[in-house]
Amino acid sequence: MRILVIGATGGTGREIVLQALANGYQVNALALSAADATPLLPGADIIQGDALDGQAVAKALAGCDSVISALGTKLALLHKETLLSTATRVLIGEMHKKAIKRLLCITGIGAGDSHGHGGFLYDHIAQPLLLSSIYKDKDRQEDEIRKSGLDWTIVRPTNLTDDPATGNIRALTDLTDFHGGSIARADVAHFLITELEDRRWACQSPVITSGVA
Repeated sequence: MRILVIGATGGTGREIVLQALANGYQVNALALSAADATPLLPGADIIQGDALDGQAVAKALAGCDSVISALGTKLALLHKETLLSTATRVLIGEMHKKAIKRLLCITGIGAGDSHGHGGFLYDHIAQPLLLSSIYKDKDRQEDEIRKSGLDWTIVRPTNLTDDPATGNIRALTDLTDFHGGSIARADVAHFLITELEDRRWACQSPVITSGVA
């Protein structure tokens, strides 16, 4: 199976690419700069282009069976963020043209109905004061995916760390009494690669965090 990873040069994206390759997948990686991406993603096929460019996305989708989006964005305090939702709309359109159905997308805790479950400091300071525009766009991104007609899974990690993988991943959609948490990027990547074919969470939006399920 060949997969496209969008956002492949970010911390979580790199983990996804490396673990996918280690599990026998072929990987296309869309990157703004092939020169910068190549040393970060040994073994992947790098397609240079912008996630907002339909032609570049179509080229990156060539030969692929599924897509994992780990697209992120920089802190946006002075402008309305639209990158995530717009790029996702472009991706969905190109996936339909090529009859590619499986899409996994990382958003984050605080998006959609996970709002208010990130822990006190996150919910009352970080998200409303620093991340408001980004999370409004993540909400729009999730809406685009839900109405896409694709075979989708939205994954909402808790606070991301660069710690080694633990192998202990808790996935949940019932957030009653759940607040906060953290998870290693390596564990997020493992969850996504496993979910790609298992489809345990098809058409669902689990929060994932470290801990025993």
